[in-house]
Amino acid sequence: MSQEVAREVADLRAELERHNRLYYVEAVPEISDKEYDKLYKRLEALEAAHPELVTPDSPTQRVGGAPVAEFATVTHNAPMLSIDNTYNYDEVREWDVRVRKGLAADEKPKYDVELKVDGVAVSLRFEDGKFILGATRGDGERGDDITSNLRTVRGIPLTLKGDPPSVLEVRGEVYMTNAELVRLNELRVAAEETPFANPRNSTAGSLKSLDPRVVAQRRLKFVAHGLGQVVGLKVKSFWETLNLLKEWGLPTSPLNAQFDDIEAVIRHADEWATRRHELDFQTDGLVVKVDDLGQRDRLGMRSKSPRWVIAYKYAAEQAITKVLNISVQVGKTGKLTPVADLKPVLLAGTTVKRATLHNADEIARKDVRIGDTVVIEKAGEIIPQVVRVETEGRDGSERSFVFPEVCPSCGGPVAREEGEADYRCQNPPGKCPEQLKELIRWFAHRDAMDVEGLGEKIIGQLIDRGDVKNLADLYRLDAPALAALERMGKKSAENLVAALSASKTRSLDRLLTGLTIRHVGTRGAEILAERFVTLDPLMNASVAELEAVPEIGSVVAKSIHDFFQDEHNRQVIAELKEVGVDPTPFRPATFGVANLPLAGKTFVLTGTLPNRSRPDAEAVIKRLGGKVSGSVSKSTTYLLAGEDAGSKLEKAKSLGIAIIDEAQLDTWLAEAEA
Repeated sequence: MSQEVAREVADLRAELERHNRLYYVEAVPEISDKEYDKLYKRLEALEAAHPELVTPDSPTQRVGGAPVAEFATVTHNAPMLSIDNTYNYDEVREWDVRVRKGLAADEKPKYDVELKVDGVAVSLRFEDGKFILGATRGDGERGDDITSNLRTVRGIPLTLKGDPPSVLEVRGEVYMTNAELVRLNELRVAAEETPFANPRNSTAGSLKSLDPRVVAQRRLKFVAHGLGQVVGLKVKSFWETLNLLKEWGLPTSPLNAQFDDIEAVIRHADEWATRRHELDFQTDGLVVKVDDLGQRDRLGMRSKSPRWVIAYKYAAEQAITKVLNISVQVGKTGKLTPVADLKPVLLAGTTVKRATLHNADEIARKDVRIGDTVVIEKAGEIIPQVVRVETEGRDGSERSFVFPEVCPSCGGPVAREEGEADYRCQNPPGKCPEQLKELIRWFAHRDAMDVEGLGEKIIGQLIDRGDVKNLADLYRLDAPALAALERMGKKSAENLVAALSASKTRSLDRLLTGLTIRHVGTRGAEILAERFVTLDPLMNASVAELEAVPEIGSVVAKSIHDFFQDEHNRQVIAELKEVGVDPTPFRPATFGVANLPLAGKTFVLTGTLPNRSRPDAEAVIKRLGGKVSGSVSKSTTYLLAGEDAGSKLEKAKSLGIAIIDEAQLDTWLAEAEA
């Protein structure tokens, strides 16, 4: 091999990466796709003839390797948090007031505004400038490892330029342009395949593909809009961060803007209300962020969203269509929800075929009939709903809907209790397949028993095959039986068995949440677990005893009592005990409030803890009587610091606040439980 060949390969790689940067980052392409492809094929031919010259970061390595068997689950080092939404400019102004109240009187926030790209949220991890991990948002704490798919996205650099931090997690959106959707659908129609409904669905479907070579053909794009874990970066503003991301070769939106006051932000949003339809990508609103990172830190967090950011979303679009039929879905508590089956219609970029009708009273109030012409819209641009009936379009052929007298899932009796809007299947979940599927799906939910890997498709197979007839049957499953299911390999089966085993000792409040007692949500479950400590006293409590519990009213008390006195439910709980489900008692109830070890103490958390997520650590602190705050101040008692602690650590040191680690929290917990 001559030096000339090696030099040409190196030059071609540099040239292709330069054109990628010009196209995806700078948005000023110099050559056509045809000219790019010519350079690419020349490099591909040289590497084929000289495989020893192939490197992992070569542009040719983006095409994707062999299909993967399944996606691994990864835990985000910093949670991918949700953002509060509003559809009202007055609420944007109220948010601005709250921001200013949260800052010192002489501080004036600047606001960074981004168009909200309607794609799929992902996290990219770079170490020493190399792209090593890409993951979906998932539930915010955990996502799927889709690195092999994200390597095919040309806008994501495999190696960063310049001098990036040693660890850099970039948060952003993978999306498909409208033009690419048209191109892709033309190919699918030609191949007699079903076309994709909208760019977001096609993006999500692409990233879920187990074959990276398929993803490589989809021409997906990426735009960066935030950071996760970072080691070795000192900046004061997010605008500065965006400029650095661009310098390192990461695409940021050229439409980002910055304003000094909220009225300018609103004028900007108003301008884009119409202009957004000129874009080649889907957007449903804007994201407004405080620019100063120190101000963000002082503003802090709510339980699930930062106080320094808000999303303004445009009003839902409406469409007119016909009700072809009304069907019924069965929920986890036996509730029957009517759904309008619609003549397919395009609404806010999505082909809508169904819309919820909520309950019998809603159908009667809106007088929705089979055959009606109706106006539909998306609530929050997510769930289609019928807004009204166009009664002048009736011709006499329309038919009123009558709720079925038997359950469409199991054929059991249906009844509507006095004073309630909902009809319910009277059979228990064990005799109603759809009810059981929904019950188990919720039982496995992160807020309940948190059984990772027990997804909707797996649950459906287990029930349809007759492997699971009640909650206890989940714990009787073994790895060989699970491995026989579709899309379930040996390793996944073993992981699911382990996850089920681990769930046996979840705390009592989680079990109560998973049992789906009517009118009892996660907060009610915590209250009951704190008051009764273990399951048996709660099961045997009278209505009067339950009504005496703070925040538990008479309706909820009767519902709880009825649930635990029901023979079927008692049998389910007995079987759960037989298979080893033994919930952890809610320990703080054994202390007087004033005697809780952390009573009166305020904690702030920062960095990544070795063994717990932040929500888990906060739960422990609250169980022991402490309070959790999002920002460091003179009133802070302790700063709980993990790895890669940020500016909160420096501020705590400057204020002389005690700094502890997770081991100290473990010590307090062990002492309390002893």
